[in-house]
Amino acid sequence: MWVLLRGGHPLRVLLPLRGEWKGRRGLPRSLGPAPPRRRYRKEALPALDGPALPITTTEIRQYLKAHGIPFQDGHSCLRAPSPFVGDSQLKDQIAAPASSSLFIDKTTGRFLCMISLAEGSWEDFQASVEGRGDGAREGLLPGESTAAEDSDEVLRIWERAVPLWELPEKEEAQLARVMFGLSKVTDDTLRRFSVRYLRSARSLVFPWFSPGSLRLRGLKLLGAESQGEDVRYVETTIPRPGAYCNLFGLPLIGRRDVELVLTSRELDSLALSQSTGLPTLALPRGTACLPPALLPYLEQFRRIVLWLGDDLRSWEAAKLFARKLNPKRCSLVRPGDQQPRPLEALNLGLNLTRILRSALPAWHKSIISFRQLREEVLGELSNVEQVAGIRWSRFPDLNRLLKGHRKGELTVFTGPTGSGKTTFISEYALDLCTQGVNTLWGSFEISNVRLARVMLTQFAVQRLEEQLDKYDEWADRFEDLPLYFMTFHGQQSIRTVIDTMQHAVYVYDICHVVIDNLQFMMGHEQLSSDRIAAQDYIVGAFRKFATDSNCHVTLVIHPRKEDDDKELQTASIFGSAKASQEADNVLILQDRKLVTGPGKRYLQVSKNRFDGVVGVFPLEFNKNSLTFSIPPKSKARLKKVKDDNGLVTKKPSSGKKGAMAQNSEAASGQAPTPTS
Repeated sequence: MWVLLRGGHPLRVLLPLRGEWKGRRGLPRSLGPAPPRRRYRKEALPALDGPALPITTTEIRQYLKAHGIPFQDGHSCLRAPSPFVGDSQLKDQIAAPASSSLFIDKTTGRFLCMISLAEGSWEDFQASVEGRGDGAREGLLPGESTAAEDSDEVLRIWERAVPLWELPEKEEAQLARVMFGLSKVTDDTLRRFSVRYLRSARSLVFPWFSPGSLRLRGLKLLGAESQGEDVRYVETTIPRPGAYCNLFGLPLIGRRDVELVLTSRELDSLALSQSTGLPTLALPRGTACLPPALLPYLEQFRRIVLWLGDDLRSWEAAKLFARKLNPKRCSLVRPGDQQPRPLEALNLGLNLTRILRSALPAWHKSIISFRQLREEVLGELSNVEQVAGIRWSRFPDLNRLLKGHRKGELTVFTGPTGSGKTTFISEYALDLCTQGVNTLWGSFEISNVRLARVMLTQFAVQRLEEQLDKYDEWADRFEDLPLYFMTFHGQQSIRTVIDTMQHAVYVYDICHVVIDNLQFMMGHEQLSSDRIAAQDYIVGAFRKFATDSNCHVTLVIHPRKEDDDKELQTASIFGSAKASQEADNVLILQDRKLVTGPGKRYLQVSKNRFDGVVGVFPLEFNKNSLTFSIPPKSKARLKKVKDDNGLVTKKPSSGKKGAMAQNSEAASGQAPTPTS
């Protein structure tokens, strides 16, 4: 189990250099805190900076040709001479473009100069080439002081840490090796990767060096806690992951290396390098994200093997990352009993080279045979719980019905006006986000400030306006969640929304998109005057996006106008039947307060394509924390709440007539009648 505890402050940000084909020399190769990267636009995290302007590879190529800039086509980037280096260095780039050049992302147009570390958006590159805009001046943005604090902290921790093999007490060194599973990792391997040990925190210290030098840019501290037979790892990153990205082991990569193994943990990289001798790098955020800013450092490799972990979540992440890296050059190590994590494989005495040879190609034709799917089918049969998806921690009854949150599905959510749809769905999404599910929110009805305030209250489970002294503490923790917001408000076209979602999936590896709500996109569609046809088109677009991007989409749709004394049904969803037909799951927030008094709310799962189980469970709204999850209570009280609300589950019945009668209302899609 991994728990990410991220610390640090925002990285210092620089305004652009003068837009000319000149620049500063490369960084000196010395150990110590390095100056920050040059950024050409401060990227607002966690919010997306408005809709992404679509750019195609063809447009990038045409622009470079029009301005006489030579370039080479790479796997995920275009490589060109950099305008941010001196004339002598420019000549070297043309002679040896693989060693020093400008890399331009084919999907986003974002660039990175490998010598000066200047980076920015495609618009920033155009402004620099054409000598216009803010690129004509140089200065510092707010945050330089905090970056200096980060550098000081990084250097202070690094100097206090000592090499693990140099610990004065042999018992302490042996205990540390056992806790981190390093019994078979040699001192020479630890020395080559510059791994140290911080005795005061009982943590391993993994360094991040500046590309092309040994300047220290950041650290990752890994602590280990024993929990019975298992070990719980705790990560702390300085600077925080949202401010800086790097690859552990980058200084050991040679210019002529053409094969690479990517791992999700530094410990696994140590094991792989020692056992196989192959170049290996560890991703800074594990299976959570592969930042596009790192793609230029992976361009030189003709073959990349992704060995990320031993569970299905790691397998899904490997397939997602392979899309960015160009699937034709990627192979994936499928999780299995004989193919565990690299470090575990080393400790078990397995042949890691043989496992790498059995890696499956990530790319295949549109039509494949069962022979190619055979191993994946076996993996799903062997890991039923993992196939069911990420389970909710706040809604155990939702786990009992839906089993979990799965990628590539479309969930339609509806409920009466004023029933608390947005409040519930924000907690529903927050629950998953706190478990590492990268989430994108599209709130078209209420502002992002109001939405963030609700989610922060739900996250803290208390009203922070009554104790503002705790705001910074909770806000820091909330800021580190993989949560992003679209800046749309009011009516938007479906094309613009889909473009933004695709951008977010590529840049932030989004796994869950929440759209609240569909009706705010219908006014922009000019397909016909028929609102039903327009809605069907929009639902189809979200269905296609979920499938193609392997991303879960939760779509909020208002219901038709119904009488207050009637329960909502699947047929109550506004529009034609297409929404419920396309959806994998249909959730209905029922509100019977007008009939049976306040507090009678429950969630109805009326469609579940995964295994067909449907049913209802009660919801209890807490006004102080704005949550619907039931707070911990005694078992007797919890059982009484369930009985009073008629908690039922529709499953294949082989029981008696009494059991069939008890579940008859659920089988018909109707809510149970409350007992008196």
